[in-house]
Amino acid sequence: MAAERIGYHGSDMFSHRTDWKLTPNRFTEAQQELRAAGMEVLDLTVSNPTRVGLAYDEEAIMQALIRPEALDYDPQPKGLRRAREAVAGYYREQHEEFDLDAESVILTTSTSEGYSYVFRLLCNPDDEILVPKPSYPLFEFLADLQDVKLAPYPLIYDHGWQIDFPSLYKAVTHRTRAVVVVHPNNPTGSYASAVEQKELNAFCREYNLSLIVDEVFLDYAHDGVARPTFARNPDALTFTLSGLSKISGLPQMKLAWVVASGPEEKVQAALARLEVIADTYLSMNAPIQWAVPVLLEQRKSIQPLLLDRLRTNLEELDRELTKQKASARLDVEGGWYAVLRVPVTQSDEDLAIDLLRKVAVLVHPGHFYDFASDGYLVLSLITPPEAFREGVRRVLGVLNG
Repeated sequence: MAAERIGYHGSDMFSHRTDWKLTPNRFTEAQQELRAAGMEVLDLTVSNPTRVGLAYDEEAIMQALIRPEALDYDPQPKGLRRAREAVAGYYREQHEEFDLDAESVILTTSTSEGYSYVFRLLCNPDDEILVPKPSYPLFEFLADLQDVKLAPYPLIYDHGWQIDFPSLYKAVTHRTRAVVVVHPNNPTGSYASAVEQKELNAFCREYNLSLIVDEVFLDYAHDGVARPTFARNPDALTFTLSGLSKISGLPQMKLAWVVASGPEEKVQAALARLEVIADTYLSMNAPIQWAVPVLLEQRKSIQPLLLDRLRTNLEELDRELTKQKASARLDVEGGWYAVLRVPVTQSDEDLAIDLLRKVAVLVHPGHFYDFASDGYLVLSLITPPEAFREGVRRVLGVLNG
């Protein structure tokens, strides 16, 4: 009764930023129906590396988590110096002996938390962030939670993916604060080229913007040629995000980081503010921080396994595609996904639901990643090879039917 008197009615109790549609969509409902019926589904969307049959060094990983030093509480806002030095060591070894200063590293529990820190650092309510399209749908929820608005800029496909710079310039407004670049993009697998990086820096300088660069898949170049990291970008204030989830195939260990680079005066001002944000939450736990050197070392054994898996599945996909003419694979440079261009006879969501119900194969419709039109399916290349082979055969059978 008291709630009625002061005007609270139902959802008015909650913030507008969480006013999401929480009912399952038709695609999710179709998955639930098949699971309830006990149907075995071939999942070609799997993104969890711990569940795709890879061999981890279990003893080394578990031993790293039981260091007695973890019993001491040492609240360092940026993260323990030892852990940040291990991150700097990763860049030094993996990326052209790049001598990263550990003081420019802020540890977080996830890249999502890293995004939240940077959005809070740069944006007032209703300020805008430019984000690529297509790309991963996580950005919408992160922006909602930080009271930030997203403005998309397109990636266009013409013998490979490219940033549409004329559209990027049209998208900027007086409320724009930063540009997100995913390097390589998820799911297109396209890296930002050296020419694009130069133009991005010029764009940011012209409009006084920051770069926010997601590099979680950076190490997974399909041709084996290492791509340069934005963590050493000197020409614009840049926040580079990465973490153990993809680098070492350890999403459950919950450790990521933000590296600040660019003009020195701007970097120092940003780090001072980020340190206060991090100090407010102190989210990192001690056992994981003490384990960072060992957990990062695991990349040397797990990345070759994942790269072999990616190449094996991509070759299998290409073999199957040569047997038909209805569908084609788009070029991919890196990352864990492949994009199929398919005939447009219905919406991508309807097609994905049909594939579930007709041949019990789960794929992602292109609209999940904000493709501009129908006619795209996204497949995970880390799927176990036997399941991938059979799943692709079934999918192409329906598409060619």
